[in-house]
Amino acid sequence: MIKAGLPEDVNTKPRQDAALPPLELSSVSYSYGSRKVLDDVSFSIEAGRFAVLLGLNGAGKTTLFSLISHLFSPQTGTIRIFGHDIRRKAGSALRRLGIVFQARTLDLDLTVQQNLAYHASLHGIGSGAARDRIRELLASIDMEDRLHDKARSLSGGQMRRVEIVRALLHRPSLLLLDEATVGLDIKSRAAILADIRQLVAQEGISVLWATHLIDEVNQADQIVVLDAGKVVADGAVTEVIQQTGSATLHQAFSRLTGIVDIRGGGTRP
Repeated sequence: MIKAGLPEDVNTKPRQDAALPPLELSSVSYSYGSRKVLDDVSFSIEAGRFAVLLGLNGAGKTTLFSLISHLFSPQTGTIRIFGHDIRRKAGSALRRLGIVFQARTLDLDLTVQQNLAYHASLHGIGSGAARDRIRELLASIDMEDRLHDKARSLSGGQMRRVEIVRALLHRPSLLLLDEATVGLDIKSRAAILADIRQLVAQEGISVLWATHLIDEVNQADQIVVLDAGKVVADGAVTEVIQQTGSATLHQAFSRLTGIVDIRGGGTRP
């Protein structure tokens, strides 16, 4: 299991602000020219919870993650991470955040150690502390023996696990994963999802997991359904099913998004 560890260094602080929502969005909108991709998006997630941002490809999930991680700035609305406004207190907000983007971002010509050490340096983690932290995290996923291998020699599932390790180096309190299992085989998908769920259960980290795959959602999860840039449902899985008058989450998602075949992700008619 991947271990987040408890906050210990100067880059983090104890989770004394657990009463604050790890993530809170209020009336967030964003457009590319005349095309609006996010429309008045508002929701929050609870501390120590696995929350799922569920939506079809093109629903706006990746743009939303780009806003939360401050790659883009909201054109309207506010985003707060543990109470810190991402525009006004970006440093304080981003220190609490770890993120794994959908696109692979490892440097394939560098070793696993070099990729992770470079990222650790960006967070101001000293070389000695970084070396220990990297070995600790890689050992927790049985990949310590790949430390000096170039990233290009790893399988897709191994690359994704290294990216998750990289996101955890600075001990974030909130972890965002954008389609983290895309392109992976069934075994790798299941292993990564299980690792992240254990991280929530045992370490108390908060997670927002973006996906278009309904089979990655558990009954105990909070789900935020995003459709064409709008939040069309937000709550516990059982609540969303009940509110839509459905028998299953597949049926509820179909009714909320107007798709015909939602097995395996779904397509619009």
